[in-house]
Amino acid sequence: MEADFWHQRWAKGEIGFHEKHINPLLIQYFSNLKLAQKSRIFVPLCGKTHDISWLLKQGYSVVGAELSELAIKELFSQLGLEPKISKLGESLLYKGPNIDIVVGDIFTLTSHQLAKVDAVYDRAALVALPAPMRVQYSQLIRTLTKHAPQLLICFNYEQTAMDGPPFSVVEHDIKQYYGQYYHCELLYSGALIGGLKGRIDALQQVWLLQNSDA
Repeated sequence: MEADFWHQRWAKGEIGFHEKHINPLLIQYFSNLKLAQKSRIFVPLCGKTHDISWLLKQGYSVVGAELSELAIKELFSQLGLEPKISKLGESLLYKGPNIDIVVGDIFTLTSHQLAKVDAVYDRAALVALPAPMRVQYSQLIRTLTKHAPQLLICFNYEQTAMDGPPFSVVEHDIKQYYGQYYHCELLYSGALIGGLKGRIDALQQVWLLQNSDA
């Protein structure tokens, strides 16, 4: 999953991972994070997800990270916002009312650049990465957010039936990446209607990760 892979997907419009509507699991389960209004939510590998619009309308502040500048231009267009653009280390910062998006390689992002976040909403990041990168990514998220709670949405399917992304992430994986640091609670597990990419039976699962030291 090199950077060129994702840039080409966005340039060609091969973005089947982009949902055309707000994810209903976000609407149903986000309250389990028990956050105050105006809390700052980190959305890693956010693309142009409509979920950000929902979070903003609920009174939250959003900070995202995304490799594709094309995706973020389209995101701000969807939101009807004209971003202020500046340099942030090796990346760009797209900024609007209650929204900051870092455009660049998430693995170069620092906790100082990200600043304080109150929670993480991960719908499309962990499942987008192959297993070796998921280990590195989970370590990064813990460091960047200082073990902030997470709402994590994953797919569980027979990996040999289809190449990712999205990749299958099962309970064992969640416990491997996060179990030492978080209490991991499965909030929902149900069949993905229509299957994954319309052809593979899959479960969609929602996990709540809370700092085990809190």
